[in-house]
Amino acid sequence: MNDRPLPLAGVKVLDISQVMAGPYACMLLADLGADVIKIEPPGHGDQTRGSMGFKMKGADSMGFLNMNRNKRSVTLNLKSQAGREILLRLAKDADILIENYRPGAMKRLGLGYDDLKGINPRLVYTSISGFGQTGPWADRPGFDLMAQAMSGVMSVTGYPGGPPVKAGVPVADIGCALFAIYATLAAYIGAKTSGQGQYIDASLFDSALAFSVWDICDYWGTGKPPEPLGTSNKMTAPYQAMQCSDGWFVMGANNQKLWVQLCTLMDRKELLEDPRFSNISQRLAHRAELEEELEKTFLTRTKDYWVETLLAAGIPAGPILTYPEAFEGEHGTARHMKMEIDHPVEGKVPNIGFAVKLSGTPQQVRRHPPLLGEHNREVLAELGIGDEERAQLEAQGAFAP
Repeated sequence: MNDRPLPLAGVKVLDISQVMAGPYACMLLADLGADVIKIEPPGHGDQTRGSMGFKMKGADSMGFLNMNRNKRSVTLNLKSQAGREILLRLAKDADILIENYRPGAMKRLGLGYDDLKGINPRLVYTSISGFGQTGPWADRPGFDLMAQAMSGVMSVTGYPGGPPVKAGVPVADIGCALFAIYATLAAYIGAKTSGQGQYIDASLFDSALAFSVWDICDYWGTGKPPEPLGTSNKMTAPYQAMQCSDGWFVMGANNQKLWVQLCTLMDRKELLEDPRFSNISQRLAHRAELEEELEKTFLTRTKDYWVETLLAAGIPAGPILTYPEAFEGEHGTARHMKMEIDHPVEGKVPNIGFAVKLSGTPQQVRRHPPLLGEHNREVLAELGIGDEERAQLEAQGAFAP
């Protein structure tokens, strides 16, 4: 039994967010030991409870159950004066607040950073939005699809000449969550020394742009906007999916040494003498011909054969797996990337495992994804609010939809 506390034990976080980027970011803090109090609108709660992914037998979706473990749920009507007063009391000793309301909404409620830093100067206040708190697009509704489209990500996704294609996973949402958390934790560490928190402005748009390192550098170097390449790579070739006798696999002979090894292994040494493929620059310039030549050989064998053969020769290769194959296969299983958590309504609920592993303080599932308002009484009691005052606050609309 490991008796060391989790790294963020004792850190109090107010999660005033819904849908994906904010809740996911807060779950990462909760997994590391933070006390995350999820503030939800009374009545329906987080939008994803009933609208994201497969609906479970209870009120919550599978999506909600995979982004809100290790949290406590409190329902507050922040449009009521009584609800806002409770939030202010919670914020007095909070370390971190994360919200993803439309820009300006929290300020209009009297709950913006300037309002809260007056009662808690060391508070780290993180706002997550689609396009940031400033700029001509700040007021636009922000969703992953729009961020992918408007950041350029969709312009390089898919195949040349094909219709627009988004990345298959929500790169802007998850990317924003990760960028927001690294900045939030940095600011929290700084506040421990200086006693001063700060405001963090994180957006899906900026985060998606931050993923464009290779693509934008290509443009800045050549002056030509990058275009979609399918599974190929703009920096090297061959490095892509290849067709074989029973489907597709991925491989990468992405330097000259590996290229020579590949041609030798395939018994295609004539390709080494072909000026179209003599170096990486030439192979990139003749990408289509290169693919055609290699697939003449790859089509003679199965994907399992080629993956095993290339790996044995030290050439990177792998199968293209479905999610069930990835999560439930031998490596996903060994990495504990699928786990089950206990839930008071759903029983055993599958959850994505911890993406990073800490040796000294491994993450734990300490709490099931909370039922809506499950911890109202508990959290209010911690504020010194007893039954009589709670009844008064309820009469004033603090917990009413």
